[in-house]
Amino acid sequence: MSTNRRDFIKKVTAGTAGVAVGSSVMGMSAKSYGRIIGANERINVAIAGLGRRLGAYTEPVGMKENNVELLYLCDVMQKQRDRAARMFERAIDYKPKLENDIKKILEDKNVDAIFNATPDHWHTPMAVMAMKAGKHVYLEKPVSHNMKESELVVACQKKYNKVVQMGAQQRSAPDSIQIIKEIHDGAIGTPYKALTFYVNRRGEVPVASKAPVPEGLDWELFQGPAPRQDYRHNTWDYNWHWYEWLYGTGETGNNATHELDIARWALKVDYPESMYVEAAKRHFMDDGWTMYDTMDVTFRFPGNLVIQWDGKSRSNHNTYGSDRGTIIYGSEGSVFVNRSGFKHFNRDGKLIKDSKTQSNEAGTALGGGGDMSTAHIQNFFNTIRGTEKLNLHIAEGVISQAMTHYANIGYRIGKGFDIDTETGRIFDRDAMKLWGREYEPGWEPKL
Repeated sequence: MSTNRRDFIKKVTAGTAGVAVGSSVMGMSAKSYGRIIGANERINVAIAGLGRRLGAYTEPVGMKENNVELLYLCDVMQKQRDRAARMFERAIDYKPKLENDIKKILEDKNVDAIFNATPDHWHTPMAVMAMKAGKHVYLEKPVSHNMKESELVVACQKKYNKVVQMGAQQRSAPDSIQIIKEIHDGAIGTPYKALTFYVNRRGEVPVASKAPVPEGLDWELFQGPAPRQDYRHNTWDYNWHWYEWLYGTGETGNNATHELDIARWALKVDYPESMYVEAAKRHFMDDGWTMYDTMDVTFRFPGNLVIQWDGKSRSNHNTYGSDRGTIIYGSEGSVFVNRSGFKHFNRDGKLIKDSKTQSNEAGTALGGGGDMSTAHIQNFFNTIRGTEKLNLHIAEGVISQAMTHYANIGYRIGKGFDIDTETGRIFDRDAMKLWGREYEPGWEPKL
């Protein structure tokens, strides 16, 4: 690891323990998580889901100062397990066990924590299984497939008192922490609006047609909590994001989570009071993509505050000069912030501060990893040890995740709706029909 990267990690880990984000659920002390593991004790971990996010874990797991041992690599596809084993050969000097069934790993009492980077439909069910088995959980976004699962994963964390970090790693970026604090301290006057965006040039995807199960894939376990279906061509490898709603949560759950979380953090808001969405499939009209690839959403909050989302999955026009980011507008200026740092402008549009970040976290490129992820994972480890508190506790994360679920629900029913700002419940019968989902019998996640 380079000197710059070490400096970045030292900077972020030195500042995580006392960060205030202005939301009611974050006033928890490190003690409240329970000091189950001592400050110097080794943490034994397993990683479930060995796809494109795997690169985020090699560095923090391999860093000697983290005192972590990787016991298992788990995936339902054999070639993913084999690839992960080869990747970790460069980071650790021992061999973890390879396993396809997470249930077997959860039975191992030596495992302290699980990294859950599986497809979306597995996120909450696996997190619940892990907490019930006594494990802490690093839960990648989206933390839930639907709003009912969001309620469940928070209730489960409270019941079993486990450390559950939401994997939205920009919460651990020093530049983001700095500029959000400055915004809260009045740097742009009174914030009133945040515009969030994402652009990508995703291409055509195959029409999903019935096909033999690929060699090495445990299709039964891939489906897990989802109702059983025959295997269809190219479903398992990433394109599950775009085929109906059995496994994925669309681009909004896939990527908007990050920027909407930063926007909500900056404006110090919780649930919106209303939501309106315009979304459709605009590109490659005859391909296998079955949901929107273009979405505009407006969320309104108490106090006349607004957050907007502009998502373009398959049009690479950088409307705002970057592939992704958040613009926060205030009465006396504005801020642009993304994974590369921030720019602070006064009310006349003059640049008055430009951060010089050392981060190398990926933007829209497939594959995970970088300084922010490493710092976020270290924060998870240190919270387990009782020396820090989480930068994105699950109870805070699900509120940001709710915005993505509202947007998807609005798209699916073709209209906006009003929302209870205290509970997050929707004042619309059609929308509430999509509050939860159907499960394969026997797979329903329960406390």
